[in-house]
Amino acid sequence: MAPTDMIIFFLEIAVMLSMALICGQVMSKLRFPAVFGELFGGIILGPTVWGWLSPDTYNWIFPETGAIFQGRDALIQICMLFFLFAAGLEMNLSIIKKRGTNIAWASLMGITIPFILGFGTVILFPDLWKEHFHGRILIFSMFMGTALSISALPVIARTLMDLDLMKTDMGMIITGAATVDDLVGWALFAFVLSNFAHESFINIPPYMTLILLFLLFGFMLTIGRFLAQRAQKWFKSYLPWPGAFLGITTVLILLAAAFSEVIGIHSVFGAFLVGLAFSQNLEKRDDAHEMIYQFVMYFFAPLYFVSIGLRANFVASFDLTLVLTVLIIACIGKIFGVTLGLMISKMHWKQSITIGFAMNARGAMEMILATVARDAGLIDDRLFVALIIMALVTSFISGPIISRLSGINLSEF
Repeated sequence: MAPTDMIIFFLEIAVMLSMALICGQVMSKLRFPAVFGELFGGIILGPTVWGWLSPDTYNWIFPETGAIFQGRDALIQICMLFFLFAAGLEMNLSIIKKRGTNIAWASLMGITIPFILGFGTVILFPDLWKEHFHGRILIFSMFMGTALSISALPVIARTLMDLDLMKTDMGMIITGAATVDDLVGWALFAFVLSNFAHESFINIPPYMTLILLFLLFGFMLTIGRFLAQRAQKWFKSYLPWPGAFLGITTVLILLAAAFSEVIGIHSVFGAFLVGLAFSQNLEKRDDAHEMIYQFVMYFFAPLYFVSIGLRANFVASFDLTLVLTVLIIACIGKIFGVTLGLMISKMHWKQSITIGFAMNARGAMEMILATVARDAGLIDDRLFVALIIMALVTSFISGPIISRLSGINLSEF
């Protein structure tokens, strides 16, 4: 990277982080979780606002090609990994074990019903989508079902952290069910891509990806967790603490992310599972976990969430009919599905609806899926924008509704 490129790179990261922190604090003062301020800060910095007001300066500081873009993209990927690692550290597995039935029903119905609605809408009303599926209606139907089935684990986890709900029973159910939804959703997405792309996107059969995914999940919850807990005690006794913990876990995060990509799932799940293995089931974080948490919440997470707004122009490719269709189907399918599943598992209707709205947030994961699908030629720019708007709207409404239904005063956090 040339010296001039380095200067621009440092400036754009400073601008992104400043906007994220400022907008996050503004949202907090308005009694919204900070993550929403970071998301809308990215929209202001992105092609929708800044790119429209001053395209020359926007393209100068946020180029879409070249070394600066590659450097920014690599940093954002690392930010996403560390955020998911921190989310995994916050997990209290003792509560998950107690709530396994609720998680199973919430994830099952939270996947099945929106998938059926998404798939069925394309099959029953092909004229609405005919410009998007390029003659491959079955594969496109499966993609829409998958896109409407996933939840946004990063956004959900950040919202729960902002509301101080991560370690509660409700927080564990939400995070556990969202994790299962995303694991299954990405396995389905891998299958769709393998049947669409002319060039192989995943180098192993989709069924093998699914098998390896669940084997990895099972390993990290059992043997991996056992080894991680023993290793952490050894680190604390014989290595500089807490610095050694940060260094060693960083290596593990990167290795797990690489392995996740090899078997055909997104790298965020590898990072999340490493955090899950090192989680301690404690009510209060120890010094090492607290150090990582603070660094993630005030550097990695703000940068990642503000970067989402740089991905799309919401004006040039905006299609109102398509946006409303995607948004309505997504909300009805996920909220109704999760609520029904939890009520089947004997949970109170109010808690069920609250969790349904929480899992309705699609944010980061939906955007990643939409970006990969667009790059593979599976969807066009209008549907890409519709999916991103749906992700933003569902993420924006989940926090306030969770707050109201659960009786939380956001101004206290």
